[in-house]
Amino acid sequence: MKKYIMATSKPWHKPMADSFFGGPTGFLWANTPEQLTDIVQSNNGDNIRYIFFLHWNWLVPEELWKTYECVCFHMTDVPYGRGGSPLQNLIVRGHKDTKLTALKMTSEMDAGPVYTKRELSLGGTAEEIYSRAGELSFQIVQWMMDNEPQPTPQQGDPVIFKRRKPEQSVLPEKASLSELYDHIRMLDAPTYPHAFIEHGEFIIEFSGADVQGEELTACVRIRKKAERR
Repeated sequence: MKKYIMATSKPWHKPMADSFFGGPTGFLWANTPEQLTDIVQSNNGDNIRYIFFLHWNWLVPEELWKTYECVCFHMTDVPYGRGGSPLQNLIVRGHKDTKLTALKMTSEMDAGPVYTKRELSLGGTAEEIYSRAGELSFQIVQWMMDNEPQPTPQQGDPVIFKRRKPEQSVLPEKASLSELYDHIRMLDAPTYPHAFIEHGEFIIEFSGADVQGEELTACVRIRKKAERR
């Protein structure tokens, strides 16, 4: 019997999978590199057809992607947008939509051959976008399990995105309302550093942004700098 591993560092994927597939699934779930190693070793590698990396914060060991078919999901129309923080880099560049790409892991980040690409809207908050991407990922997972497609090499010159740093979440001092809105919403998701400003010994974080006419509203959270997560 074929086995499928879901590797994700984000807590929302498992309940989303249960909802999408109509109940508890037979996937083997790994949330950390240690869990992933334990799952592979405990199964002795037997019948592992795919390892799906939905959202992973760590380097995948060479022996893993060379031994098993490892599939990652990237939120750009590769080879455009290889690299880190794709959602934020896309929105900063003014993109309104993108493609969710399923590709085979190789030695070079996001450079592997492509299984499929699906349209993905960049509207709404980061949390809403990640939720749509998660559901789309499960559609692709089901399609791959049913069809076992062969990936095809990427075409064109690569454009590389740099991973954003936490200090880049500071709210810009000079920007239009639409730019401020984009800055707040593209960081508005659990486990991400929200848009913020510093005021004396305080950090002021912004979420839930909305623009109506010439006014932007947002939810504000204030805490001491030492308390910032």
